[in-house]
Amino acid sequence: MSLRKSKLDLLVRVRYSNPLPAPPCPPKLLDIPTNPLRYAQPAFINAITNDTPLPMIVDAECGMPLDLGRWECLWEEDGDDATLNPDPDNLPPLDPKDRFLLGDPSASATPYTNGAIPTPSGTSTPLPPHVPWLRKTEYLSREGVQRTPSSQESKQPLQPIDVSHEAQLRTIESGFTACASLDLTTLSHPNKTGVTAVESYEVLPDADIWANAYDLFRFSERPGERPVDTEDPRLDCAILRPMESDGDHFLAYYLTKEDAEALEFKEERLAPKRSEDNKATAFHFVRDYETVKIEQEVPNEFLLVLDNGDTGERGPGAYYKNIERKMTLKKKRMNASDTYADKWQVVHISHVAMSSEEIEERNETLAEVVDPLYLFSRDAEGEVDADGEVDVGGIGIGAEGGGEGDGGIMAEIF
Repeated sequence: MSLRKSKLDLLVRVRYSNPLPAPPCPPKLLDIPTNPLRYAQPAFINAITNDTPLPMIVDAECGMPLDLGRWECLWEEDGDDATLNPDPDNLPPLDPKDRFLLGDPSASATPYTNGAIPTPSGTSTPLPPHVPWLRKTEYLSREGVQRTPSSQESKQPLQPIDVSHEAQLRTIESGFTACASLDLTTLSHPNKTGVTAVESYEVLPDADIWANAYDLFRFSERPGERPVDTEDPRLDCAILRPMESDGDHFLAYYLTKEDAEALEFKEERLAPKRSEDNKATAFHFVRDYETVKIEQEVPNEFLLVLDNGDTGERGPGAYYKNIERKMTLKKKRMNASDTYADKWQVVHISHVAMSSEEIEERNETLAEVVDPLYLFSRDAEGEVDADGEVDVGGIGIGAEGGGEGDGGIMAEIF
């Protein structure tokens, strides 16, 4: 008979300390000589003394009596106020006991003690760094004390930046000059010593795949039913289908049955045939995966293709395409009570020609990297107001044409 482990074993048991003190007296069964004075020590009432608030009796002047009757100018209209407002050029003598009040505490590392002026003789302990009263809790260490003078150094004033049109043109031209006169022998690998560059490529957007949206999926373990050491050519043409069950969203994973079907599907994808000649490929359901983490913005990861220009279709360069999203997937636990809206065991896929709407959407996306006037056309489209008119040179032009002539101004702009 197997014993089922309780989930409570995974919890961390909290051990509470016993605040009860040790007994002050020895056990009664043992006759140990004890000094009676140990019961009358003042230390027994220290805890009571610390918890007892002390009454503070303060008078109306807060302990600093002030006799306003000594100054007649406060009570008489024509009284002499020279005692209250002395002449700045003829100040009264300062009492030696109050001379330390005029000193600068931050100028000396020795603290003031009982109103006495610090003397430079003797060893002095450095003061801790200045800590404001309201701030986040931090630990002050010796390293923080040593780094304090460097943090308090005056910052160097920033040099003015020339943002004129001529300066921007000079900066752009200097960038082209630096690329043209680049010496590859001077470039070294940042991590591997002795490794130098042998060839340079221009980094350009990949117009062949720019209209496609790419997502990066990472699995917690290798998908499919084959072991890790066995090659599986079906994995690079798998299908992920979004699914929903009882409000939970997950992905259904499909693969072909045989390797030959996957290889044939990839060949047709590289060189698609006509619609009537295409044969449908069957993808069978493997299992469900749920998303662990979804990153909507992936700014530092790209698809990069190094092309030497051997095909002749485009010049040599490093062609990139950005990644839209990045997801981490793990296997979804199978539950017999799950209800699926439309679960497919087999998916048949074949290549078909693109519709006119799909071609138009693809051309709009490709215009970002193909059309040199893409940004200007977007700016012009953004200036169209709610009435469908564009303000060009102070002349209102309707969206359907008009203005001066048969759309002559719009034809000159675009």
